[in-house]
Amino acid sequence: MLGLPVSATTRDPRPGEVDGVSYHFISDQRFDELVEQGEFLEWAQVHDHRYGTLKSEVDACLSRGESVILEIDVQGGSNVASMYPDTVRIFIEPPSWDVLVDRLRNRGTESEQSLAIRLHTAKSELELAPTYDVRIVNDDLDTAVSDLASTLERYESEEEGI
Repeated sequence: MLGLPVSATTRDPRPGEVDGVSYHFISDQRFDELVEQGEFLEWAQVHDHRYGTLKSEVDACLSRGESVILEIDVQGGSNVASMYPDTVRIFIEPPSWDVLVDRLRNRGTESEQSLAIRLHTAKSELELAPTYDVRIVNDDLDTAVSDLASTLERYESEEEGI
């Protein structure tokens, strides 16, 4: 079984996002408190906000016997992999730079300044893709989902010794 912990963020919810389901939306002050208390497995500054994985979220998944999937950026992925060397890192990437730019523009959630920051970050993140254990190109959503499911099944089977 797979568990997906809910991440925390200091950004405001986007339309349709639900606190405690999409993210734990918290203030900068509360985020600082949680960092100081050592409550994060990993956290990172991403663009203008901070994101992190709460240890309590991961512990809840593990206590249910679930393997944990973390939906995190490359900074967080590197931090987790350094703590857990058996971590399997999967990089989901766009089919091309132009497609990524179009997708971000068409979302309509970013100002031009925010879009420029995201694209600058994306460029450096894409350079790290070759360092990951598995790369999945998100060209066709159904194919990408199938590739991800196959990868997860393969690693779950290996973990169980099947």
